[in-house]
Amino acid sequence: MSEISKLAELRKLMLEMERSMGLQDLSAVERDIYYAATELSEARSGVQTTNLLDHTLVVNVSRPTFFRALKSLVCKGYLFQNQASGRGQYIVKPLD
Repeated sequence: MSEISKLAELRKLMLEMERSMGLQDLSAVERDIYYAATELSEARSGVQTTNLLDHTLVVNVSRPTFFRALKSLVCKGYLFQNQASGRGQYIVKPLD
């Protein structure tokens, strides 16, 4: 099996996992932000926008696209603004 075939198999597996978790309706940027937020929030109770912007999965996303996707994730209920901590702090809604 060639390297590209292995990569294709991994991609299919990833798509199936995303579908089973209900993430198929998110854009690629929304998924990457959600993944980054989930990873960062595991060490803390929430995640800061500045940390998200520096995350490997998000670092190449333009700022306007990032903030549109972040707002969309809040509107869709995947992230919640942490009212106690002020602006730029988010809490990740765990998937069931």
